[in-house]
Amino acid sequence: MQLSLIQSIDELTTLSTEWNDLLACCSASHVPFLRNEYLRVWWSTLGGGEWESGDLYTVIARQENGELAGVAPLFFTNNRSGEPALMLLGSIEISDYLDFIVSHSLSNEFAEALLLFLASDPSPRWKILDLYNMLEDSPSLDALLKAACKFGWNYYVEKLQPCPFIPLPGDWETYLSGIDKKQRHEIRRKMRRLEAHTEPTRWYFVSDPLGLDDEITAFFQLMSEDPEKNSFLTGKMRDQLRSCMHAAFDAGWLQLVFMEIAGRKAAAYLNFDFAGHVWVYNSGFSSEFRELSPGWVLLSSLLKWSNENKRLAFDFMRGGEDYKYRFGALDRHVVRVRLSPR
Repeated sequence: MQLSLIQSIDELTTLSTEWNDLLACCSASHVPFLRNEYLRVWWSTLGGGEWESGDLYTVIARQENGELAGVAPLFFTNNRSGEPALMLLGSIEISDYLDFIVSHSLSNEFAEALLLFLASDPSPRWKILDLYNMLEDSPSLDALLKAACKFGWNYYVEKLQPCPFIPLPGDWETYLSGIDKKQRHEIRRKMRRLEAHTEPTRWYFVSDPLGLDDEITAFFQLMSEDPEKNSFLTGKMRDQLRSCMHAAFDAGWLQLVFMEIAGRKAAAYLNFDFAGHVWVYNSGFSSEFRELSPGWVLLSSLLKWSNENKRLAFDFMRGGEDYKYRFGALDRHVVRVRLSPR
């Protein structure tokens, strides 16, 4: 492998097609948060203002024939502890799953080459490789551990948040039969109640590019009814999310969906429909229609749609909220890995 450094957004953009093609071949890290267009948007605001400053420090590896073989999407900043660190682009708060982009068969070779490359480069003066939000079953973890042991680096792994997900059977009734009986009854009851409501109801996916900005604004309005989410939606974060939604829409994997009651927006989900999975990213609900449980019904409708359209999984991503498990989610976790030369 021949490794080189990417330190400008223009170079990152030039790699877009190769980058995304490689990502599509890496099942362990084939997540929307590692798409080139997503990370370029993230970098443009440093995560909606999560980081005050940073320097792009992405390492790529090529085979002898010039083919892109691996990407370590890194940047240099002071981490939350104030240490000079190399971190994964997308860290920490708004990108649920992060990783290196490399096939399983090359993960060991790439990890070794990466550590040697980082140790040999005197700038920037990083002290720690601080990697958040890697799935606990990522092949990169074992590869990094082996490389750290080989070169005498410190290696520490910490379990972070649970990431509940639902493997989908591809049939709505089969899915319902696999969850708790009380929950199954609740789903059916609430869906029937809304269907029988005297005022017209509908749910729909946003598909018109001309109306996308207005729909995004409506989504923010629903989000802001939650005080915690309203605090989260700073000006920079709104810019970040809007740009992210536009990038995902243009690339064909945005799933922005609304439930309307009497022509007024009652609930919405911002998801990514990517690589056969539905990734549940954020949501917003109107207090006006709380008694009709529009969020619950919309989520149930999305699960039904996902089964009928043969999606493989419904991924709630980070956070151990109880409702996720009531819908039948199974647990897995993301971890933080810290590596440093001794």
